Amino acid sequence: MGSLQLQDFAAGWVGGAASVVVGHPLDTIKTRLQAGQGYGNTLNCVLTVYRNESVAGFFKGMSFPLASIAVYSSVVFGVFSNTQRLLSQLRHGDPSRTPALADVALASMVAGFISVGIGTPVDLVKIRLQMQMQPYIKANIKLKPTVPGFPVYRGPIHCFRTVLQKEGIAGIYRGAGAMLLRDVPGYCLYFIPYTYFCGWITPDGCISPNPSSIWLAGGIAGPGPLAPRLRFMT
Repeated sequence: MGSLQLQDFAAGWVGGAASVVVGHPLDTIKTRLQAGQGYGNTLNCVLTVYRNESVAGFFKGMSFPLASIAVYSSVVFGVFSNTQRLLSQLRHGDPSRTPALADVALASMVAGFISVGIGTPVDLVKIRLQMQMQPYIKANIKLKPTVPGFPVYRGPIHCFRTVLQKEGIAGIYRGAGAMLLRDVPGYCLYFIPYTYFCGWITPDGCISPNPSSIWLAGGIAGPGPLAPRLRFMT
């Protein structure tokens, strides 16, 4: 039986963290423009943020997505790769054998199921923080307000703890069914093209794909279900 390969989890963590570092400044600009705060166009928004807040302004609110997306990506890619190798070992007796389409699809579905266990609380916290621009009463959240219009949650940890206390485990996993319907087929549509494009691009005789093959295959396959979780406005 093939052993658990921890490097897949490490690679997923690095990839998830890198995607947040690269994407967060762009998402900050998008969020500022969508908020309608008088920035005008994209260039003016970039210049205004830089003049008023320096480079650090583009990375505001990055700590929570950096931590959560890195862990999420680590689990997803680690589970997918190890499940794929396990299926190859069970079906063909060789974990390094090129996986069949059914093996890739099943590994993708397993990754999708596992991702919901982590992704649902993360999405819930993200949405609650995004929606707290409204006062307590308008937000219809069962907390006793002390200052009208004051934010309900002080941050992601406070948000998670409050929802858990007020709504229990069911509250933390609200919407999990919809996420299953999105992530299970979504990861199939991502990992299957990625795996086969990576195999087709890799030169004959190479044991593993080179970095350029992986980057190109990932770009062709698309961002996958991970993309919505990269858009944090905390």
